Amino acid sequence: MTPHSQVLRILKDTSRTFYLPVVRLPGELQETVASAYLCMRAIDEVEDHPDLDRDRKVLLLHEISHVMQTATTISDGSFNELNNVFRNYNGDLPEVTVRLREWACHAPDSIAPRIWDTTAAMADRMAHWVARNWEIRTRADLDGYTFSVAGTVGLLICDIWAWFDGTQIDRTCALRFGRGLQAVNIIRNRNDDLKRNVDFYPQGWTREQMFAYAYEQLALAKLGARSMPHMAFKYLVEIPLLLAEATLKVLERGEEKLSRSAVIQIVRQVGLEENATTA
Repeated sequence: MTPHSQVLRILKDTSRTFYLPVVRLPGELQETVASAYLCMRAIDEVEDHPDLDRDRKVLLLHEISHVMQTATTISDGSFNELNNVFRNYNGDLPEVTVRLREWACHAPDSIAPRIWDTTAAMADRMAHWVARNWEIRTRADLDGYTFSVAGTVGLLICDIWAWFDGTQIDRTCALRFGRGLQAVNIIRNRNDDLKRNVDFYPQGWTREQMFAYAYEQLALAKLGARSMPHMAFKYLVEIPLLLAEATLKVLERGEEKLSRSAVIQIVRQVGLEENATTA
């Protein structure tokens, strides 16, 4: 199995929803987005780990961030230090996390440092929120958290597209796009979060207010997307946006999640170019 096939296998195992649009991307764009997604997923698994205590999470996230900040090139060996970071956690952490070095080294040299920068910044921000037990009191807190773990990914998408295509994506639109997706995740995972004594709703907010926040962010993202280069929207935004909107609708009806058949139907209706590589 080639290194890229390994990446796609892990991507499919960790998120079938994101796997579907990623495998439709062309060439180096597919490698880059897959690398970025798996790096973010690797640290997300640390933040959400059910068994690691708060102090261990904070320490581990800061250590990951430090390693990401020491690298200069893919071949300089800096990421080998991740093996030492994870040495005492291999039995506790999922495969997508302990193989972070591979994901970090998978993107082309010319864009990989931008992924490292985002991963490092996000890991430090996650550590901040873990340390304060994800205390969300106000809408400003909610905006801060959704920026930390998702809005910043939207900004990374802007840089990836500019590197790939040479055209620009509205950064405010991308920020709102990330916030909207994270708000949907917060609503979807509400019951599980409460079981671990974590509440991402601002104090006093109702379910309706949280839905309104998610719809607002997605609507503003769609508005900004009108000025986005057509293929950037088609490759990077359209499917996740449609899936987020569809998920909100089923959650409002009291269902747990979007069905697999509904996901496949949405992906098929988009109909990305047939010549996009899938291997």
